[in-house]
Amino acid sequence: MTGTCDKRPQRERQQGDMREQVVPGCPSAAGSGALVEELRPVYPARVSGSAGCETWNVDFSPDGSRFAWSMGYGVVKVFDWPAPGDSDSKAMSNEKTLKCEDTVWGLAFGPRPPNWASAGRQARAKVPEKKEQKLLLATGLHNGTIKVWGASGGDLLFDLKGHQSLVRDLEFTPNGTLTLVSGSRDKTLRVWDLAKKGKNPQVLAGHGGWVVGCSVSPDSSMVASVCSSDNKVYLWSLRSYTFIRNLNKDDKRQVMTSCDFSLDGAVLAVGSYNSAGWSLDLWDPYTSQHLAFLQDCKSSDLIRSLRFSPDGLYLAFITDQSALRVWEFGQKTFALDAHTVTNELCCTFHPQGGIIATGTRDGCIKFWRIPRVVPTLSHICRTVVRFSVSTHQVEALPIPKKLVKFLTYKDLLTVQTHCTSRAP
Repeated sequence: MTGTCDKRPQRERQQGDMREQVVPGCPSAAGSGALVEELRPVYPARVSGSAGCETWNVDFSPDGSRFAWSMGYGVVKVFDWPAPGDSDSKAMSNEKTLKCEDTVWGLAFGPRPPNWASAGRQARAKVPEKKEQKLLLATGLHNGTIKVWGASGGDLLFDLKGHQSLVRDLEFTPNGTLTLVSGSRDKTLRVWDLAKKGKNPQVLAGHGGWVVGCSVSPDSSMVASVCSSDNKVYLWSLRSYTFIRNLNKDDKRQVMTSCDFSLDGAVLAVGSYNSAGWSLDLWDPYTSQHLAFLQDCKSSDLIRSLRFSPDGLYLAFITDQSALRVWEFGQKTFALDAHTVTNELCCTFHPQGGIIATGTRDGCIKFWRIPRVVPTLSHICRTVVRFSVSTHQVEALPIPKKLVKFLTYKDLLTVQTHCTSRAP
């Protein structure tokens, strides 16, 4: 899909020391996706162009009604979704400005309810019914502090202290509880119970470098983490708070950058790079088997961020050399391959799908529309089965080998571009 940008005048919003320019969207130059809208901060002259303006993270609330934007210089905007650019909409009156007083590296809405894959009787039994919980927003700061806010009122509830370096990533467990996992450059993960205001967190130590990304499995049984200057993925139990295993390739030069579990938890996607280019590896977290990979050998590029879509059909990722790619899981081609992207650092899907939000190095956010696909019956069945059945249990079932291969994701295709030979 191609086209020219809308030439209507840009609009500005102002609150406190920051303003945002609302830039009407224009279609992507490549692929079938479209840039819907862009919000660009207008910084005061005293700070414009200095370090600290990056949007390191963005997030949608679990129901998709609110959006959080780390717009640089310790400021986070929280507003209603959709129509962030409509100055006459209700979204404007509900916009909140959170002044964190330090660079914001990670943020996350919570609590996160169980997804549809875990909506069975067994999953529901794990979480007792309780009154509707207040929507929270956790922000991880450069000084190691995590601030927990009321997302609707913008009120600071309490601080979590314990990390000795910046908090790079945050994620609430997807089981409806107030459990928050944080990853830091102090080489640890911490597991906080916000119902107790984070007192006496569990500390998961032993990483070989700075923790730059983490992901909680859909059944909340484990957390995966990746480190800078390390070629290993770390898997930890969220039931016993102990180390489970490493996932690692033979390539000692490989550096991990980000990770995310699939909808059913049966596949772990890991972004990495070396001098040859970027690689996106798919692992079985139960058996440590390397299932498949996507690879580009064009340049010494790296994957900044990656996310599975809520329905598990897409895997979106940002590369350092100005590209947003959306891979339809298991296919040979990309559903979106936008090479006009500039300076993107993070990406996330709307909970109902159809929209990807990205954040940039200069503090902007962009919203991209992607094709909607109806999940096949086979995809839904595999997802529901694999949420509650491990790889070892599937392999022990008296069913045809072809079905075992399908249920264990061993039928995935490897995709390579600009490579002269296949990787081992």
